[in-house]
Amino acid sequence: MKKSKKVKTTKTKTPSRVEQKKSVVLSALRSLGEQLYSQLSKKQWPSVRMPSRSITNIHYDQHTRQYILGERFVRRSARNIRHIRPLTQLVWTGSFVDELAREGKTSTLRDVFYSAQAYEMSFTDQAESDDIITDLETVLEHPREDFNVFPEERSAIFGDLTIQYTVRGYEGRKLNLASHPDGMMIGPALTNAEFAECKADKIIAIEKGGLFTRFIEERVHDKYKALLIHTAGQAPRATRALIRRMSQELGLPVYIFCDADPWGMHIANVIIAGSANAAHLRELNTPDAKWAGVYASDIVDYKLPSDPLTDLDIKRLYELQKDPRYDTKLWKREIEAFLRLKRKSEQEAFSRYGLAFIVDKYLPARLKELG
Repeated sequence: MKKSKKVKTTKTKTPSRVEQKKSVVLSALRSLGEQLYSQLSKKQWPSVRMPSRSITNIHYDQHTRQYILGERFVRRSARNIRHIRPLTQLVWTGSFVDELAREGKTSTLRDVFYSAQAYEMSFTDQAESDDIITDLETVLEHPREDFNVFPEERSAIFGDLTIQYTVRGYEGRKLNLASHPDGMMIGPALTNAEFAECKADKIIAIEKGGLFTRFIEERVHDKYKALLIHTAGQAPRATRALIRRMSQELGLPVYIFCDADPWGMHIANVIIAGSANAAHLRELNTPDAKWAGVYASDIVDYKLPSDPLTDLDIKRLYELQKDPRYDTKLWKREIEAFLRLKRKSEQEAFSRYGLAFIVDKYLPARLKELG
């Protein structure tokens, strides 16, 4: 019987993961503030230099197996009247997240948008606010989650992994992630927790909540010693970072199950290879994770109920063919199969053979195939 993996506990004097992140982020914010203060004290126009996030500066890097930013930079300067507004918004946002970090509080993207109004800081809409937060990520070289700003959406996790909280007020408390039958929400406290003990030997990420619940009911976590993650569609960045961290720190292989359509393929590939929108960030992808279905070829092999591909689906498949992230044998084969079949299917389609079929037949066969 395989022994559980016990993670060596850190000494009391060693800063926790949260404290380490806080220190690094506050240092980056301080450097930004000192830079602006120095410019003003020298009677210079305050400005901020950052990597360009334009499409022409985004490249796929074969070494890291993700999109990264190139060598082009842009500068926002108060000397340019068109830059005054976004530069002011950037400085205010930096001040806001500095306060969050110092007080150990969290905020949603929506909270940031509304909080700005209390300071008479004008954002036209949340899209503008979100874009400024992305600029701040680019300047600081840290994801917004590191300075305690999270999106509304949440995913969930279930399995035999015991975590130890590091957030204020809960330091040292332990929780087994199989303790709640609906799974545990992946929020700020969980993503910053330490891994105390793990009895799983793999991670299975699942696009849909229905199948996530089915896997819990059918005890996939016991039968296959798996940590189950509900991505809730496109996995939030905090979830993608957690998957990567568990894979690396616990040495667990990752398998991703999504619907059999181009959008499901993309959900899987973003976990594996990241997204162009996050090209300014690192450590959000898990390059060795494996797409485990549902494949286009599964529609034929398992005679699954299916629907015709829409024109938008077909257009998307042709786009994926040109995307360097899909330049491998499996991706190419299945894209061609979709275009040939012109059909798509869902994870739930396996239920035509009974609710347990996907767990008892399909899952073990696919895991064996992928190794």
